[in-house]
Amino acid sequence: MSRAPTLAEALARPHNAFSILRLALALAVVVSHAFSLSTGRLEDEPLFGLTGFTLGEHAVNGFFAVSGFLVTMSLDRRGLRDYALARTLRILPGLVVATLMVSLVLGAALTRLPLAEYYGAPDFWHFILRTLTSFKSNASLPGVFETNPIHSPLGTVWTLKYETLCYLGVFLAGLLGLLRRRGFALALVAGLSVALLVAAAVNPAVPKGVETALRLPLIFAAGAALYVWRDRVRLSAWPLLGLGLALLLRETPLYRTVLFLAECYAAIWVAFAPALGSPALDPPADLSYGVYLYGWPIQQTLYALFPHASVTALLAASLVPSLGVAALSWYAVEKPALRLKARAMGRRTIGTIEPAGP
Repeated sequence: MSRAPTLAEALARPHNAFSILRLALALAVVVSHAFSLSTGRLEDEPLFGLTGFTLGEHAVNGFFAVSGFLVTMSLDRRGLRDYALARTLRILPGLVVATLMVSLVLGAALTRLPLAEYYGAPDFWHFILRTLTSFKSNASLPGVFETNPIHSPLGTVWTLKYETLCYLGVFLAGLLGLLRRRGFALALVAGLSVALLVAAAVNPAVPKGVETALRLPLIFAAGAALYVWRDRVRLSAWPLLGLGLALLLRETPLYRTVLFLAECYAAIWVAFAPALGSPALDPPADLSYGVYLYGWPIQQTLYALFPHASVTALLAASLVPSLGVAALSWYAVEKPALRLKARAMGRRTIGTIEPAGP
């Protein structure tokens, strides 16, 4: 353990695997949704029976761990103004375009209603408003996906609510100087861990809303704490045993907390794995955000067109289109937004990886 590199030493390397890891996590979400969108039941996903969480939920955990680490690094290196601008221009343009494309184009092509009635329906405008202002993922479009097991056209945007709240938390911590007080990061992780433990002890079947409201901030905070303590935390494989330990604790109140903290460390460990930190493995475009946003409506569309297709067929048919549309999103929307951000920052060169939320 003492000979393992610290996170600070790993950050000094010229290459890492954050980009390929985020893409893998986004694709894992698409794989997971092929099950739930076909049946309408999370429980039908194979990993759910083993861990109590779907592959998509585990992937979102990884996203929040990576985001907590990188976003905290972003504020530390850039300062408050640049941090706020960077976060806004990384998340908002892609979300706005995805919402408009799904509502104005995809919905119009698939609705059973006449176009005048579709565009004039209150639910059409409610979908756009709720998606962009409160990240409602259960909003539906009139006459669209009505016979699908799940009706929502953009079912992944709900995580952006928690991502945005976590961004604001980092901003406030920076504003109040708390990021320079490293004990604060540990205290926050400890407090959220205790809250989750208490919730599980009071009710072993923790309500999903309560669990999510604790799970995602806990993992994000743990990722942030790893960055804050980067000169002390070492990249050893031993803490990964926590994943196995968590499964042994499945029937105890400790299970969720141990699992989530272990997954956070595992995500950062993978991101700095030397075998993955090769330029050859670094994607030329950051498709993770686009895959995460568009994988769901693409799978919903395929199911609506071919309702008797198997889960395997739905998954196979959705992967290439998801990557293709994500590439369009990157080159037409997200990358130009990053160029705008660079101009707004005076074209400074900043060696910070840009996370885009789950």
